[in-house]
Amino acid sequence: MLTLASKLKRDDGGKTGRASGASDSTHRVSIRDRLLTKEVAELEANLPSTCKASFPDEDKLHHFQLAVSPDEGYYQSGRFQFEIDVPEAYNMVPPKVRCLTRIWHPNITENGEICLSLLREHSIDGTGWAPTRTLKDVVWGLNSLFTDLLNFDDPLNIDAAEHHLRDKDDFRNKVQDYIKHYAR
Repeated sequence: MLTLASKLKRDDGGKTGRASGASDSTHRVSIRDRLLTKEVAELEANLPSTCKASFPDEDKLHHFQLAVSPDEGYYQSGRFQFEIDVPEAYNMVPPKVRCLTRIWHPNITENGEICLSLLREHSIDGTGWAPTRTLKDVVWGLNSLFTDLLNFDDPLNIDAAEHHLRDKDDFRNKVQDYIKHYAR
């Protein structure tokens, strides 16, 4: 983003003019913020067509929102908002993600908790978070929860998964009802 990127350039440029050994804690930029400057630029260049990222404060790349508007499947025509907070220990720990839109989904609870393996700090199958993952992986993973990663076999919202198994048509109707009331 413009503001943080220009701040980083100013900070790097200002270091060469200081006497050696001098430090100014007000000019320090965290490793997380340096990573995010690069990752956000890459993310914006490679966003899926169904996603839109927004940064309420351009100086805080570690807190942003993602809107996912699926163009196929059960959730087509809905707009689902996610809040993404990137902790200071990033990239050793995953971002914290919460769905702000009430949804009837097997992998997202009505309270916004999300079951997506790459957001797990530790996972038995090795598909959890790793320092090599980026925000782009998180966004593409969230987008895929509405298509190819939609998982009825390992649900977080057991009621939604069982509803789908009992009656797919009624499940579709309930999803559309939620979209009409919460995801427009």
